[in-house]
Amino acid sequence: MTHDELKLALREAAYLEGDFVLRSGKRSPYYLDKYRFETRPDLLAALGERIAQAAAEFEPDATRLAAPELGAVALAAAGSLASGLPFLIVRNAAKEYGTSNRVEGVYDEGECVCLVEDVVTSGGALLEAVEALREVGLAVRTAVCVVDREEGGADALARQAVRLRPIFRASDLLGTVKIPAKPHG
Repeated sequence: MTHDELKLALREAAYLEGDFVLRSGKRSPYYLDKYRFETRPDLLAALGERIAQAAAEFEPDATRLAAPELGAVALAAAGSLASGLPFLIVRNAAKEYGTSNRVEGVYDEGECVCLVEDVVTSGGALLEAVEALREVGLAVRTAVCVVDREEGGADALARQAVRLRPIFRASDLLGTVKIPAKPHG
């Protein structure tokens, strides 16, 4: 699937109009429903290839991928299959049973990981994942996302010395889609 074909397929599968509250708490007249592209094998495979390519290009020192639960886990698995890199899952909170881990998977302190995310708005989920990964001694300098909504997430990550590398930016992905103007006030 070419880059343009993937862009069109993602837009057709995931773009919704309406009144939505995002994870960041912001309201938006459009929503990119990650589950509408992460649950399709054709799109997931193509995205896994793009994630593997981005990780190799932008974080060649990475020995693993890592993803915050829940949405990005399928993407990290697809990227892992395409790249051969194992992946880690970052829980929202440490589980209260078993190993009580917040970071799931096998790793060695000091390793470099490339973080994977689906849609980035403010970067909140990624910032929490960066903190959890760094707390266990892993190096995080790069995050790859499917879509950067271009609403401050890249800047928030940069303040934590993490560079966001989007496969698509909302402005490119939505290009010809008319996004309703934000009301003033």
